[in-house]
Amino acid sequence: MNLYAALAYLDEHTNLEATAGRAEGLSLDRMRNLSHALGDPHLAFPVIHITGTNGKGSVARMCTELLKASGLSVGTYTSPHLEVINERIAWDGEPISDEDLAASIGAVAAVEELSGVTPSYFEILTAAAFSHFADVAVDVAVVEVGMLGRWDATNVVDASVAVLTNVGRDHTDGQGDWRRAIADEKVGIVKPGATFVCGESDPELRDLLAGTEAGVTWWRGDDFDADQSMVALGGRAVSLRTPTGTIDDVFVPLHGDHQADNAAIALAAVEAFFDRRLDDEVVEEGFASVKVPGRFEVVMREPTVVLDAAHNLDGALACAATLREEFTLAGSILMVVGFLDGRDPAEMLEALDASDAGLLVACTPVSPRAVPAPAVAAAAEQMGLGAESISSVEDALQRALAVASADDLVLVTGSLYVVGPARAALGDLVEVGAADEAPDYD
Repeated sequence: MNLYAALAYLDEHTNLEATAGRAEGLSLDRMRNLSHALGDPHLAFPVIHITGTNGKGSVARMCTELLKASGLSVGTYTSPHLEVINERIAWDGEPISDEDLAASIGAVAAVEELSGVTPSYFEILTAAAFSHFADVAVDVAVVEVGMLGRWDATNVVDASVAVLTNVGRDHTDGQGDWRRAIADEKVGIVKPGATFVCGESDPELRDLLAGTEAGVTWWRGDDFDADQSMVALGGRAVSLRTPTGTIDDVFVPLHGDHQADNAAIALAAVEAFFDRRLDDEVVEEGFASVKVPGRFEVVMREPTVVLDAAHNLDGALACAATLREEFTLAGSILMVVGFLDGRDPAEMLEALDASDAGLLVACTPVSPRAVPAPAVAAAAEQMGLGAESISSVEDALQRALAVASADDLVLVTGSLYVVGPARAALGDLVEVGAADEAPDYD
């Protein structure tokens, strides 16, 4: 099966990411049957399993780099992708090749009839990832949950370390005691005897989060934390504490104070995996290598262009806080924004501090779930903002760049389906721009 045929096969199957559909009769039986037909590749390697409303992708990449710096071969499975589907399945930080992706999806296609099930788009990719990791014989896999946890396709793994980054309002109607409901689904990834690294510190959820069958639970704030986080040239300087001790002045080349919390969670997860303290040199090397595309990523100068997939309310608040704390601008802020259904445009714009923008260009994300650009522009205008509506992400970006002066900052934010196409449109500028340079700091 070549890549074209593999992707065509994939697209023939239900894609809940695209439709945000509700699955009925939730069960892992279909994924178990599919995996068993493949020879149970998910049991061929130990796993660090990561769930949470925000920060999963960053923590996964941090864990990957810490494990690599420790000398291990690492498979990483994340979702969704930013630009190309290959990004979801990585080996030692490198996306799977077209040839290997086609072969892994082809392996799933070959056993679909034997499995007796019709898998979903995400289940196929998850099975393909596990098959690939088994084929290349990774020492460990870092696996990010697609949605929630208990009934997510990735939860067929028997992870020795389960991670919860946080619990926030996403994939929910916000009715009733939604925080407990979401937390209960997320802790469904914690297997009997595992080490549970819990980044959620809400005391009202402690009783629920403590009710797993984990062998031991490490709590952020009690057992591990980021005790210090300061702006540094090109990222953050953090001091991290785990049950094994403290390491000071670790450089994390990512913007935003929230990345210090993610770093603490990642370090705790990897130390839990090894059941020992990591050498300081390994920690420093691992964090220094971390890159998280599309998460407050500076990709261009004069004007400064920042890409940040702040796709939910907590992400929008973190985006605004990072901009306030780390960037001092001589010019104006111009925003290119687009959201998916389920987000209140006015609420998201308020969280982004969009009232500070000199111009807001609303666009329509490349998704069936997109909120139309005119609806976002109308919400902005009701806030008293100067707003334009341009459906195409690429055209909206070009409009903002055409208006921006050299001293301005263009923030491309909202849905991943805005940030991904914008990053692709910038092309080589992402590689040769000012991503390695630091902004002017307060």
